[in-house]
Amino acid sequence: MEPDRLEAVIRAVVKELEAAAAGERAPAVPPVPPAPAPPRPAPSPAAAVPGPAAAVPLPAPAVPAPAAAAPPAPGTLAIDLDDPTTPEARRRPWIDRPADAGGLEALLECTTARIGAGRAGPCLRTGPLHLFMSDLAITKDALARDVDPALLEQFGLFTVRTRVTGGKEEYLLRPDLGRSLSTEARRTVQERCAMQPDVQICVGDGLSARAVEANLGKILPVLQAGCATAGLKLGTPFFIQYCRVGVLNDIGDLLQPKVAILLIGERPGLGRAESLSAYMAYRPRAGHTDAERDVICNIFDGGGANPLEAGAYALRLAQRMIQNEASGVKLKLMEE
Repeated sequence: MEPDRLEAVIRAVVKELEAAAAGERAPAVPPVPPAPAPPRPAPSPAAAVPGPAAAVPLPAPAVPAPAAAAPPAPGTLAIDLDDPTTPEARRRPWIDRPADAGGLEALLECTTARIGAGRAGPCLRTGPLHLFMSDLAITKDALARDVDPALLEQFGLFTVRTRVTGGKEEYLLRPDLGRSLSTEARRTVQERCAMQPDVQICVGDGLSARAVEANLGKILPVLQAGCATAGLKLGTPFFIQYCRVGVLNDIGDLLQPKVAILLIGERPGLGRAESLSAYMAYRPRAGHTDAERDVICNIFDGGGANPLEAGAYALRLAQRMIQNEASGVKLKLMEE
């Protein structure tokens, strides 16, 4: 077959295959007409030699229709969208013609802020909107779930509650109830905890149980080992459900520690639910406010304060509090 005719057949086949892959049936490929045969010299009367046979057109190969997607089984959910929360999807620029494409990519690499999202008229484009909705779902899940009891059992933490009795909804609507231990909790703490320790560690769920689950296994052993190494008497650690930061005052009144440390889940941001805080106070008691407290925040792996390093820093801060007999604003003014 001549090269021009062969290329024409190949192009026709490729075009039909591409149409089938795109889910559209391309029109049938007409056969490629044969090239006109070159003129033949007239045969001599003595020996008539038959001329070459006429070229036969090649039929287009049959292409099977694309298989239809199987319907989801009854009672199941089928999602045909790509995951918008992958690292690659998060770093995708949604601006069609940026003035500085390289600069935009560099910014997306160095920040988790929602930049380069583009717009469709006055609205977000579909991709950034899907990411926003996915991250919002992560935030809501973090608020709704409880800390895994197996984790608390692993570290030997018994559980007490604040004055919240109506579950998560009341906890979110009544922050004041989360700042005080219930009557039963007060009794349990006094019965099971050592009195007047140098350092008392408590763990609270706060607004993100996921933060506790992600970081407790790293920061708590560092604090415990550090207290032993520094010769500080460590109190009996325990877990507080429906906890707010102000519960430190009740802990101080009940156990009278020199330093109280509360490891608590932070308010989750969009797509960021594993951030933990360590609130600390020197001899906390009723009436103390945030002015008497210090905090190490944004404790999480992969972009925040490393939990191991945060534990070591919290121990050094506790030693400074004991040495200066102060915390919060007072400690800062004394060390300036």
